[in-house]
Formats: sequence, C-alpha cells, structure tokens
Amino acid sequence: MYKLLIRPVFFLFDPEKIHHFTFSLLRFINKIPLIPSLLRGLYIVEDSRLERTLFGLTFKNPIGLAAGFDKDAKLYNELGNLGFGFVEIGTLTPKAQPGNPKKRLFRLKSDKAIINRMGFNNGGVEEAVTRLKKPSKSFKERGILIGGNIGKNKLTSNEEAVNDYKVCFNALYDYVDYFVVNVSSPNTPNLRELQDKEPLTKLLKELKSENSKKQNPKPILLKIAPDLTDSQLMDIIAIVNDTKIDGVIATNTTISREGLTSDKKDETGGLSGKPLTNRSTEVIRFLAEKSNKAFPIIGVGGIHTATDALEKLDAGADLIQIYTGFIYEGPKLVKTINKALLQ
Repeated sequence: MYKLLIRPVFFLFDPEKIHHFTFSLLRFINKIPLIPSLLRGLYIVEDSRLERTLFGLTFKNPIGLAAGFDKDAKLYNELGNLGFGFVEIGTLTPKAQPGNPKKRLFRLKSDKAIINRMGFNNGGVEEAVTRLKKPSKSFKERGILIGGNIGKNKLTSNEEAVNDYKVCFNALYDYVDYFVVNVSSPNTPNLRELQDKEPLTKLLKELKSENSKKQNPKPILLKIAPDLTDSQLMDIIAIVNDTKIDGVIATNTTISREGLTSDKKDETGGLSGKPLTNRSTEVIRFLAEKSNKAFPIIGVGGIHTATDALEKLDAGADLIQIYTGFIYEGPKLVKTINKALLQ
C-alpha cells in the first residue's frame, strides 16, 4: 500500500515539507486509541533470536533508524511502534540553528537516492532533552534503545569544537543509551577536517575523559564518511584502538556522484540511498578485516532490501541502520529484514 498509494502522493510534494507532514501524521495517528497496538502488531517482530548485545546494551533486534530523521527527539516513541530495535536522534548541537538555506533536500527517484545539505538544523540540545525527560512508559517497557548523535554548531571553529561536543554529551548523558560523534557530515563547513588523525584523537580522548567521570559510562561511537581512503581507514582503526571508544558507524553520506542518472545529481550536499550500497559495505568489510573485528560496527548506507541488510552483516556489521531505504520502501522494510534474519 505504501509503495503503490502513499509514496506516489508524498513524492509529488517538496521533500522537506512532506517530512514535516509525515511527522505530524505519525504523531496524530498514534494518539488514536488502539492504533499504536495495531502498528506494533503489523511491524514488530518479537523473537529472542533477533537480540544483539553490544557494548553492554541489549538490542531487541539489530535494525535501527539512522540519525537525521528524528533530529530533535520529537517522534522516537511513535517510531518505536514501527519495529525498530533502536532509534538515533540528532545530529544535535549546543545551540539551536536553522541549518542551510532552503531548498536543501532533493529526491533522485531514478537513483533511489536523496541529496541533502541540511546543515545540522535542530532546536538545540536542551530542547531535545526536555522531550527526552518524558518518555512514555510503554516505550521504555519495549526496551527500544536511543542513541544521541552529537555535533558542533556551524559558527564554532574546529579549534573550539571539542567544547560543543562536550556540552551535548553532558546534556544528553542521562537520557540516551549511547553516543555517536558526527565529524563526517559534508554539510557543515570544514567539519570533515575533524576526521584527520590528530584532531579526531584529541576530540575522542576528551569525550572518553568526560565519560570516565560518570558513574555509569555510556558507549561512544564514531560515525565516518564513505569517502575515506584506505590509508585514512587504517588511521580510523588506529584511533579506535588508541582512544578505546566503543565502535564505528559506517557510513555517513557521500560527496561522490559516480553513476547517477537523475537531473538533480549536481546538487551539492551528502548523497544517501542505493548508490551508497556497495561503498558502505566495502568500508564495513575493510574495517572488520583489517582490525580483525576488534570493535563493533554499525552498518548504514543504501539498505533498501533484506539482501542489502544481510550483505552488511556478512561484511562485518553487528547492527544496521536505515534511513533513505525507509523513505523509499516504507515501514515494512524493518519487518522484512527481521523476518529474513530469522530465516
């Protein structure tokens, strides 16, 4: 029904406007009596064989929603009804910021892809914390985990970036289950320079130090770009080993436009979706093999089918996340992948 009726109508409208409309729609229908139970019955697959335990956390299933969809922690309860094992909020920054000028989100329908140049638009970390303080009881009972994806404000220099990440870390600490350090978005000027070995090591060590002061330290993961060279990926392995962070999310969006056919292919921003499938899997396999599987990997990028998901897991991913595939294929994708895992 989604692909035949709902998606064609949604795709007639501006992507960012329809994103906000979908948020409002999901929030509204989840307030109707019995609808949440109906959605859970349709989409949630309950089976202990799907459980995964990583960095001290037990995930009900290995399928998560990637950061960027629920930036401001407005819909994580409702999204939990669609079968996800975990939902990642953000990217959040210390101060609210509008992001880049519109129009900044583009569908490449012939490529099953999206280009975005959103620029960490969000209401600021404290606004998100206000929402996270009030999770529904049923959400917590279902045990769906929440990740906090953190970044820096656009006007913060790279030299001062560590402070922004620490502000977000401390604000979110009591309300998320794990953290993701985002230094790989192509849409904040100079942000990707923080992936270089020296500044990245410094940033991660500072956050690890902050984490060690807490009574119950939380897992910290690093989200990397798919555009890194083999040499840079070897640096990532060394950095993870040196800083003792808990894992890597591979990968963020790409600046590559190789093989695209859409007339919107020349828009600037990060590309996600089907064109990223192979490259993200290559990065996962490289990290897993070259590190001798020394740390957990969450695989994300171009997952539109159960086969895509299984390939990521076979390459060395411990968990996976979807985003653009969720837009193109609909909520049934989560259930389809979980069913395939059981088979």
